[in-house]
Amino acid sequence: MDIFWIVLGSLLLIVGVLGCIIPIIPGPPISYISLLLLQITEKHPFTTRFLVIWALITTVVTVLDYVVPVYGTKKFGGSKKGIWGATIGLFIGIFFSPPIGIIVGPFLGALIGELIAGKESKVAFMSALGSFIGFVAGTLLKIVASVTMAYYFIVNIF
Repeated sequence: MDIFWIVLGSLLLIVGVLGCIIPIIPGPPISYISLLLLQITEKHPFTTRFLVIWALITTVVTVLDYVVPVYGTKKFGGSKKGIWGATIGLFIGIFFSPPIGIIVGPFLGALIGELIAGKESKVAFMSALGSFIGFVAGTLLKIVASVTMAYYFIVNIF
């Protein structure tokens, strides 16, 4: 039965890492499930503390993935309307045109919000660029978390 859990965990691990790049798939949570599957084998390689810490890391990274684009908008000079635009654009992108909408939505939302606020197109574009940079930063966080979980999974198979 252990082989079944290891194979299933390996498949979920692959999906989890891919999910870091494909925005519609929640990469880190799927990667975390692979650690839980490895834990139910006869070996029980992880401590409860390890699993709780990784549950917290997974939760924080997943939440940050949605917050960082909005923060990027603000850091690049975005106004409240730009931040609201990025947030609304993210939600519209999630529901109406995933996965591209998750990338384009915050960018366009921030751009439109800043233009509505009366900012010049150059300033509005910089704010939207901050949203995109935030998206890339969130993606990198997810990749680091999922690849690290993959490392622990692979090391503890043997």
